[in-house]
Amino acid sequence: MIDPAQLANLQSASILVVGDVMLDRYFIGDTHRISPEAPVPIVRVANSEDRAGGAANVARNIAHLDGQATLLGLVGKDPDGQLLSQLLTKEHVASELLVLDDARTISKTRIISRHQQMIRLDMEDIFAEAHARALTERFQALVANYSTVVISDYAKGSLAFVQDMILAARHAGKAVLVDPKSHDFSRYRGATVITPNLLEFRAAGGLDTNEDLMLSSARELLSSAGIETMLLTRSEQGMSLITQTEHHHFPAQVLEVSDVTGAGDTVIATLGTLLSAGFELPQAAWLANLAAGLVVAKLGAATVSPEELAARASQQLSSKTSGYYPTTTQSLQHIDYARKQGERIVFTNGCFDILHAGHVRYLNEARALGDRLVVGLNSDASVKRLKGESRPVNTLEDRLEVLEALACVDWVVPFGDDDSENDTPEQLIRTIQPDVLVKGGDYTVDTIVGAEFVQHNGGEVIVLPLLQGRSTSGIISKVRS
Repeated sequence: MIDPAQLANLQSASILVVGDVMLDRYFIGDTHRISPEAPVPIVRVANSEDRAGGAANVARNIAHLDGQATLLGLVGKDPDGQLLSQLLTKEHVASELLVLDDARTISKTRIISRHQQMIRLDMEDIFAEAHARALTERFQALVANYSTVVISDYAKGSLAFVQDMILAARHAGKAVLVDPKSHDFSRYRGATVITPNLLEFRAAGGLDTNEDLMLSSARELLSSAGIETMLLTRSEQGMSLITQTEHHHFPAQVLEVSDVTGAGDTVIATLGTLLSAGFELPQAAWLANLAAGLVVAKLGAATVSPEELAARASQQLSSKTSGYYPTTTQSLQHIDYARKQGERIVFTNGCFDILHAGHVRYLNEARALGDRLVVGLNSDASVKRLKGESRPVNTLEDRLEVLEALACVDWVVPFGDDDSENDTPEQLIRTIQPDVLVKGGDYTVDTIVGAEFVQHNGGEVIVLPLLQGRSTSGIISKVRS
C-alpha cells in the first residue's frame, strides 16, 4: 500500500539528468482572420514565454517535485544558451551545461492560438561526435555523486556514446532510466528502466494487437536489449510496467486532455525522483501514471507538484487526507513554481480556529477566483495576541491539518511566530506576490493589509461576503452556555 505522506521525502532524491537540452519558446495569441498574403491564419501575439525543454524539462520536473536535479547537456555560445542557463537557475536546477563555440543551442518555437498549437519552428543541428565525447567524459566524472541517472534521448547527437554512460553508471552502482528515441533498444543495454511510448515500442519491433502479444513482445525486446524493466506508456490505455517475471498495468486517468507536450518528461522525471527517494518500482510507476494524468490537463510543458500528486494519490486510495504536509520553505517554492507556470494565485488569511460552514463556503469562493489558493494562517502566539488568552482553541498543527484536508486549499503557510509581534500577513503577501488578494466581511479595499502591494503589482483585491450567523466566537459562546 502506498502512503502519500512518503512524498515528504522527495528532497532526498539526487538525480543526474543527461541528454539533449533545448529551449522551448511559446508565442500565444488570438486568431480572427486569414492572411491576405497566403491562406494561413494570422495570430496576434499577446504574450510569449520561454521554458527549459527536452532533457532540461525533465530536470525542471524533478526540481518541481523537490528532487535535487543536476542537468548535463550541450548548448551553443549564443543568447538562447545563456537564456536556458538563466531559466535553469530560476527553476533550482544545478546546471552542468557544456558551452560550444561551433554549435547552436537547440530551440523549438510554438505558435499557439485558442489553446491549439498552430505550427512549430525547430532550430537545430546534430551535434558532432567530438561534442558527444566531451559530454560523456564529463558524465563519467560526475556520476558517482548521484543516486540515480536519467537519460533523455531526443536523437540530437549528444548521446552518441550513451552505452559508455550507462556502463559507467552501472559500474558505480546507480539506477539508470532511459527515455528512448532510437529504434534499436540495444543501444541502451544495461539500463534499469526504459520508458518508450507506443510509437517508439512499435518502431523497435514491439507488437500490441492484444495484451498477451504486447507482454511477450516487450519481454523479448527487454531480453534481446539487455534491459531490466520497461514502463510502456500507452496513451489512453494507461501504462504497463513489465519485467521478465512481473506485469503491472495502470489505467489512464480520466482527465480532460489539454496538451500532451512534455508528458513523457514528467513520467520519467517522476519515476526517477521516486525511485531515488526510496519508493519501490511498482509504487513509483503508479504515481508516475497519476502525474501524467495531471500534467496533460495543463497547457504546455507543465509540471506536477508534490501537493498535487499527494492529493491525487489520496483520491485514488479513497483517503480523506493526503498525509503530505510540506514545510513552509517547500510551500513557498511550490507557489513560486505555480506562478512561473502562469497559474493564477489567490491568497487569503485568518486564524481559522474552529472551522465552520462560513469558512468552508468562503474558501471555496476564494479558490474559484483563480487556479491555486494559498491560506496564510496565524500562529498560536499570533491568535492569542489577537483573540485573547483563551485562544486558540485548536493548535496550529490541528488547524493546519484541517485546512490542508479541504480540496479548495492548495497551500497553508503559517505566519506571526512566537518571536514576532507583527500579526499581519503583509510580509507573506510580498513574498508570495498573489494575483488575487481576498478578504471576507465588511472590509473595504483600502483597509486590507497588502492591498496596495497587490494592486501595484497588477493584481486584484476582492472582498467576499461572509455567511451570516456563523463565527468561531459564536460557536464558543454557544458551547459555554
